[in-house]
Amino acid sequence: MGAKNTRKTAQGTFLILAIIIIVTILWMTGKRSANITDLSSTAFEEMVTHDDITNVVIIQNKQVPTGKVIIQIKSGNATKEYHYYTSDVNKAQKTLDAAQVKYSLQDVPKDSVFMNVFFPVILSVGMVLFLMMFLNRGAAGGSKAMSFGKSRAVMSDGKSGKITFNDVAGLKEEKEELWEVVDFLKNPIKYRELGARIPKGILLVGPPGTGKTLLAKAVAGEAGVPFFSISGSDFVELFVGVGASRVRDLFQDAKGHSPCIVFIDEIDAVARRRGTGMGGGHDEREQTLNQLLVEMDGFGVNEGIIMIAATNRVDILDPAILRPGRFDRKVIVGSPDVGEREEILKVHAKNKAIGDDVDLHSLASATSGFSGADLENLLNEGALLAARHNRKFMIEADIKEAFVKVGIGTEKRSRIITPKEREITAYHEAGHAILFHLLENVGPVYSVSIIPTGMAGGYTMPLPENNGMYKSKSEMLDDITVSFGGRVAESLIFDEITTGASGDIKQATNEARAMITKYGMSEVLGPINYDDDSDDVFIGKDLMKTNRGYGDGIADEIDKEVHDIINSCYKKAHELIVANMEVLHKTAKLLLEKEKITREEFEALF
Repeated sequence: MGAKNTRKTAQGTFLILAIIIIVTILWMTGKRSANITDLSSTAFEEMVTHDDITNVVIIQNKQVPTGKVIIQIKSGNATKEYHYYTSDVNKAQKTLDAAQVKYSLQDVPKDSVFMNVFFPVILSVGMVLFLMMFLNRGAAGGSKAMSFGKSRAVMSDGKSGKITFNDVAGLKEEKEELWEVVDFLKNPIKYRELGARIPKGILLVGPPGTGKTLLAKAVAGEAGVPFFSISGSDFVELFVGVGASRVRDLFQDAKGHSPCIVFIDEIDAVARRRGTGMGGGHDEREQTLNQLLVEMDGFGVNEGIIMIAATNRVDILDPAILRPGRFDRKVIVGSPDVGEREEILKVHAKNKAIGDDVDLHSLASATSGFSGADLENLLNEGALLAARHNRKFMIEADIKEAFVKVGIGTEKRSRIITPKEREITAYHEAGHAILFHLLENVGPVYSVSIIPTGMAGGYTMPLPENNGMYKSKSEMLDDITVSFGGRVAESLIFDEITTGASGDIKQATNEARAMITKYGMSEVLGPINYDDDSDDVFIGKDLMKTNRGYGDGIADEIDKEVHDIINSCYKKAHELIVANMEVLHKTAKLLLEKEKITREEFEALF
């Protein structure tokens, strides 16, 4: 019924548009005729004596002595036209000659009748036919001009080119939770006999690139049911009410293909907490969310429709959409561990030519913190580098170069660096490398380079040996200490400091402040959270908030604690580098010779 009503509305709109166009054409034709005045014989004889005549044309018929005299007279800023129809063109010519009025002769156009009578009618009919064709095409193909309220979801049948759980590496527990949905779609009677209700909605939560969308596609592929996919931003439109209309249309289509899966990617674009927008509670996004809440668990029955949504900002979602009955289950899709990273690398390596010297297990160990998308990009960059060097397969050197490119940026060997800057960079990176090697909670060093890379003049890349879920206080202190390695080395060798350590200082300060305000690692302030959660400002919540939740005394104490941590770590970095000055000079000298050194070359200096 909804599709029929939409089509009828579109037909009515086009019919009104066609009538307006026809009336406009006829009005323009009538307006042109209104500017033309026909003359009698007497009026013509009087008119030829007019002083403001600008042009006279006699259109004559050679076969019979009839014709038309067109006289144009300037009247102010406008030009008026007069027509004199005569049965004796020769007499009209004599009258003009007697009045010494110049004129030109033209033959009667053969198509004048057609142009004046039939052409406007044909043009009108053509416009109507064109509009009807446009209407039919819009109804058949979903013309964007007339489908504001139509859902933009893309439907796949779940059979052609399907993705299964075998295509999703790692995520063992996540796949087990989602398998219940697959089993319900295949065998719904088993659950109904037990009185069990399958979750109406599943929310996939996790950082970008961890495989949330891939998991949703795999559920549809395993179940073999229709799969509607749409982005949260596709609902929101400039015109108020369009988003809610698209939600209704989406669920209407889904009911017609039940059982099915509806997947909304980046649902935070439409399901943010209500009452936080600048337009109060009547903006377009909130109306769309209200309609989505009703469709998911309202008076309407949507049996057989399972909602799956993905987001990396679950903290800003409206509480109403997170309650049981809407999104009953949250599935956390986190970053893969070392075993899962190896599985992901094997999946992406299936269709790539890889040399025997490439060890995927070592690569998985070296890529701590990489998401599935990062790992896929790493192998793709390696393949591109191998193709650039005209190799038939990837080698370890391609993977290492791709690792630096993905992790830090592209090396810029063409950048002109002065000898003094190269020396400063060498000692700066050597200072970082020594601390990575000596401190037990960081490192070891993977590679050190003084080649400009990305926005940096060089880099020291560590190789974390563990991938723990938590970070201890000692690990955070070691991170801060390592950050000052470059600054300490510069001040010791050159008795001068540069701006090269600005990024390190910012990182160290942020981590020290987080230790005090967010993680409660201060013995003086105790386990109290003083973080102001400033991210809420970006969704409109507490926009006018001026109270930070603690007084000036606490603020001063926080600054003092941060200052103490920074000073303590800086002092420790200074002591370690002074104790290893010989290694510092050796490392810098080797970097100036080779520009890049490996872990083995660096550790040999100790």
